[in-house]
Amino acid sequence: MTAVGAWLVAHEGVVRLTAFLTTLALMLAWQTLRPLRGDGRPARRQAINAALVLIDTLMLRLLFPVLAVGLALELQARDIGLFNHLDGPPALTIPLAVLVLDMAIYWQHRLMHRLPLLWRLHRVHHSDTGFDVSTGVRFHPIEIALSMVIKLALVWLLGPDPAAVVIFELALSLGSLCTHTDAALPPALDRRLRWLLVTPSMHRIHHSLLRQETDSNYGFHLSIWDRLFGSYRARPLGQEANMAIGLEQFRRPDQQSLSALLRQPFDADR
Repeated sequence: MTAVGAWLVAHEGVVRLTAFLTTLALMLAWQTLRPLRGDGRPARRQAINAALVLIDTLMLRLLFPVLAVGLALELQARDIGLFNHLDGPPALTIPLAVLVLDMAIYWQHRLMHRLPLLWRLHRVHHSDTGFDVSTGVRFHPIEIALSMVIKLALVWLLGPDPAAVVIFELALSLGSLCTHTDAALPPALDRRLRWLLVTPSMHRIHHSLLRQETDSNYGFHLSIWDRLFGSYRARPLGQEANMAIGLEQFRRPDQQSLSALLRQPFDADR
């Protein structure tokens, strides 16, 4: 592990919290000063989304005594996992591990849409009737727990450098805030960035009310997976600024309460 990587791992908690709060403040400022749709205006749905992330965080702390970075440290000490047996410099193995983890999260996301049982969990995220930075933290606790199990299994299999896990988890949380922001980059800049990165305009299509648009643009950070695996959609059928967001069967106000969202995966009528 490099000196920088060791520092990242040693100060993981402070780094992640500082980066999250800083990015959140920047994205809130961006969508307030330059809103695309107005979904970022203060509303009840944002408080409910914030309550979900608090429940998710508490649940992870209670259910998982060891999280991804801690597991990576233990595997490194015991020389377990693919990357712990690769003889390569950290400058190569760390980016490669982050790339593999990012591709895995792309396929996890895609399966969440394809498998009915998983879609019941993931649709809590998609049933938000607005699209702003708070949508980026709106996930059902069971989906979060399942994602952690998958992440821990990947870390066990791959044995990545702990610094790679910190970098990946930073990208995962910060990227979700950025790509769900109620704003849009200048079109020319957006087109250029999309060759590598997921932008808010690209991901907004993924939250369309139209299922053929929802089932596209699965990438979290890198757009290359959508291009490589044939799920990329360049633009929505309608206008981005007023496209319908959410799921048709979950648009009533009573379906957007915190208790309704927690019950939603178990609703046998949907």
